[in-house]
Amino acid sequence: MKDKNLFIVTTQDNRQIDLTKGKELRSNNLYPFGKHNYAIYRSPEGLYVKGLNTGLATHMLNTYEIISETEALHYQHPYVREE
Repeated sequence: MKDKNLFIVTTQDNRQIDLTKGKELRSNNLYPFGKHNYAIYRSPEGLYVKGLNTGLATHMLNTYEIISETEALHYQHPYVREE
């Protein structure tokens, strides 16, 4: 039986990263879900992870990748305009 309180993601390069105790740095996780959804996380191990939605209406985020600290701290999502 899976622990539903865990937040473990699989990145595009097939690495599993536990974000259960990670910190969300920024996000736009608004409903309805779509390409505007993103989140930037810092894992407890110090890895930075970007989560994106590729256009699925059923999931908030569906693809993850490890990014650099610089990219994480300065990330601007292409589908979200800063006002």
